[in-house]
Amino acid sequence: MTVQIFASSGAHGTAVVAAAVDSGCFRDAERRILLLCDTAAVPEAMPLSSTLPGFAGLRSRFDEVLWWNDTVSPLHPAAWTPRADDVPLWERHLRRAWDLGDEEVELVLESPHASPAHAIAEIFTDSPVTVYADGLTGYGPTGGKVSPLIGTRVRQVIHPDLVPGLKPMLLAEYGVPARPLPTAALLKVYTELADAHPGFTGSPGAALLLLPEPETLPADGEAELLLRMVRGAVALGHTRLVLQPHPRAPAFSAEELKAEATRLGAGLTVPAFEVPGAPVPAEVLFEKLRPALVVGFSSTALLSASVHYGLPVARTGTGTLLERLTPYENPARIPVTIVDALLPALDDAAAVRDQSPPTQETVAEALGGLLEAVGFAMRPRVRPDLRPAAERYLSSRLDTRTWRYFKRRRLASLALPGVVPNRLAFVRRSTTLRRVARRARALARR
Repeated sequence: MTVQIFASSGAHGTAVVAAAVDSGCFRDAERRILLLCDTAAVPEAMPLSSTLPGFAGLRSRFDEVLWWNDTVSPLHPAAWTPRADDVPLWERHLRRAWDLGDEEVELVLESPHASPAHAIAEIFTDSPVTVYADGLTGYGPTGGKVSPLIGTRVRQVIHPDLVPGLKPMLLAEYGVPARPLPTAALLKVYTELADAHPGFTGSPGAALLLLPEPETLPADGEAELLLRMVRGAVALGHTRLVLQPHPRAPAFSAEELKAEATRLGAGLTVPAFEVPGAPVPAEVLFEKLRPALVVGFSSTALLSASVHYGLPVARTGTGTLLERLTPYENPARIPVTIVDALLPALDDAAAVRDQSPPTQETVAEALGGLLEAVGFAMRPRVRPDLRPAAERYLSSRLDTRTWRYFKRRRLASLALPGVVPNRLAFVRRSTTLRRVARRARALARR
């Protein structure tokens, strides 16, 4: 008997695993468990994903639903991992509590470098793992060093095909094959969710403004960036604006944005759902509103709107984000880079008007070599094999436009082209010289 455990930390992740089940991405199992994990900063203050209308339809793919938060309470699920000595105790405890007995367990997890996925993978030490990426971060390098005891157990990485022709870098250091999720299966799930909102009130054909995940925007300029988004949409001729807060965002006041829209002769509304504050994926609004334009900063939903729904999209604030994201290895850097390189800017009316969804050709032209260079600069210890690709890109493609994706100090610390003169290129290739330089810096600090 095989038991499959699907861990999900939000409505969007649950939709992705439901579509993966429908698509036959997993072998048959006698029992399927949906393990919900709320990783918000204050989980108690957020509506449960199970309160989302349409959750019953998603739940029908599984035999039962469990809550990881209850299992590890009062500890926070995003900050807890078991001590090595306690792993056998935790496995015995969970097998008894979840009535798993001695059955074979298969895990379906989000990125295993972070909890709760990391904790679950550690507890079920011998279980094969499937990893799914529900957003653009999967196209970047693994967010941290994944133990070989986990990485070698991963059988596949499942991901929505958001960027045509682009393969995820997630867990590629272990040679894990990537499997794109059929778009039709994903859209079917989103249609189910949209149909579960018969009482939804909105403004069809309006411009949809997507707010980013909390703490993505720099705190000192967040208000101005949001106002810039409203002004840019109105400047393109849109007089009806719909504002969609991020599903993980706390209570948000849109009064300042509404006042700015009114001053510019436009109206701004916030969607009203049957369950106030329930985490609703942006794709539900694409289904219900068919917006005339979708505007955002670095949201996965921007690519979903363009590639899956064929909607006009525009980006704003990506230059500021690229400049201010810290540290350089911030996981949000890859989504911002993809959106900035592929999608038209909100203040470029001609580009917004004449756009078409990204194709494999346009993706190869805009991102060819770029993500490998950024990925190596972000995680040189995780993906040291990307150094030659990064050196090729930086030697030939670095200009006033592409400099925005890199930091001089970062390139200098990694001895990459762009900072080190060509006549000293041999320094980059000499591990001995780099080791001596590191020792010299250590001595100087002392």
